[in-house]
Amino acid sequence: MAASFYISAPPSDTQSTERHGVDVLSIDGFECAGHPGEDDIGGLVLLARATKELKIPFIASGGIADSRGFAAALALGAAVSVALIYEHTTRLTNIKEKIVASSETDTIHIFRTLHNTARVFKNKVASEVVALERRPGGAKFEDVRDLVSGARGRKVYELGDPDYGVWSAGIAVGLITDIPTCKELLNRLEREVEEIVGQMNGLIQSKSKL
Repeated sequence: MAASFYISAPPSDTQSTERHGVDVLSIDGFECAGHPGEDDIGGLVLLARATKELKIPFIASGGIADSRGFAAALALGAAVSVALIYEHTTRLTNIKEKIVASSETDTIHIFRTLHNTARVFKNKVASEVVALERRPGGAKFEDVRDLVSGARGRKVYELGDPDYGVWSAGIAVGLITDIPTCKELLNRLEREVEEIVGQMNGLIQSKSKL
């Protein structure tokens, strides 16, 4: 029997989807790549609410690109999505190098005025979309359709040209500093998360008996 999966950003969505029989939720904070919703709520708050309110499993998505973020999500009761750091191990060299050279300020929101906000990498095409949205009278989707087409976005990865089209990227790009293989990445995450969790256990002190 197939499990149903749902991506949720607004807190109001989580319990209603659970009542409709969804098996797993991905909780996407404002930090995430792609569509974070329109409420601009960070992942820590969304995950804390999910821990209190949900009975089904949920996945932390957005803003997690290193072992500390991974361990923090586990502490909040979540499984973890590290899509961006996994994805960047598989892309063409030019795209990998662009990610490593970027900071947390190198993303931008498009479709804000269309109430379908998406966080993408800040490049020439994305900046042109935002400029069209901000012009007097705003923009309709038809005005930006060619700029944001999926076919054009795929060419970014096929050609290794980060300025060819829009491509999703979260602010976690600022945490990526090297280009490991997929195997190296997973081994490092496992090792470092175990170390971090072990260090946290050392913060607990037994009460002295007087």
